[in-house]
Amino acid sequence: MELQFTLAPEPDQRSAERGRLLFAAPVEFLKGVVAMSGLPEPDRLEVCFAGRSNVGKSSLINALTNRKNLARASNTPGRTQEINYFTTQDGPFLVDLPGYGFAQAPVPVVKKWQELLKSYLAGRATLRRVFVLVDARHGVKAVDEEILTLLDRSAVTFQVVLTKIDKISKAEQEKVVAQVQTALKTHPAAYPEIVMTSSEKGIGIPTLRAIISGLE
Repeated sequence: MELQFTLAPEPDQRSAERGRLLFAAPVEFLKGVVAMSGLPEPDRLEVCFAGRSNVGKSSLINALTNRKNLARASNTPGRTQEINYFTTQDGPFLVDLPGYGFAQAPVPVVKKWQELLKSYLAGRATLRRVFVLVDARHGVKAVDEEILTLLDRSAVTFQVVLTKIDKISKAEQEKVVAQVQTALKTHPAAYPEIVMTSSEKGIGIPTLRAIISGLE
C-alpha cells in the first residue's frame, strides 16, 4: 500500500504544552564533533537536522529553543563543518548536521565532512528521527535525493520539514507540497507527515516541538 503524505496537524493542547516545556527548559551546546570517535555516549535518544547548505538549520534550531544564537546561523553556505550536539533537559540530544551539497570550502574538507555525515546516519543506534529540511522555494532537489536514499538504506526514519514558507505564496506552498509528496513516495524510510515552518514567523514551531517531545 502506498503511503499518503499529509501535512502534520496542529498538536493537541497536551502535546503542545509538552513540547513547549521541553524547549522552555535550558538547552545547551554540548560539543562539536569532527570524527565518529568524538560522539557523546549514546545514553539518550537523539534527533538530528539535515539539509542542503543554507537551508536554515541553525535558524530553525534557534527558533525551536527560543534562543537567538544557540546554533550559529550564517549566510555563507557550508559554514557548519562538524556535527554539533545540544542537550535538552530530560529530553533528547538535538544534533545539527553539516550541510550537504554546495559549500564554500576546499574539496577535501567538504569530502571529509560528507563522509562523517554518512557514517553518523548509518551508525547511530539512538537516532530516533532525522528531520530533513527542504527550502520551500525550491522543493526536493537531486542532492536531497542522495541523502534520502542513504536514510532508506540505513533504515532511519526521516521527516521532511519545509523551511521559509513565509517567502512564498499560498499557491506556491500548495505546489511545493505536491512536489515533495511525489518525491517521498519512492522512499520507504519517510515519515508520512510533512511539517511546514518559518523560523522568522514562528510558523510550525509548536508542531515540531510537539513531535520531538513525543518521540520514544
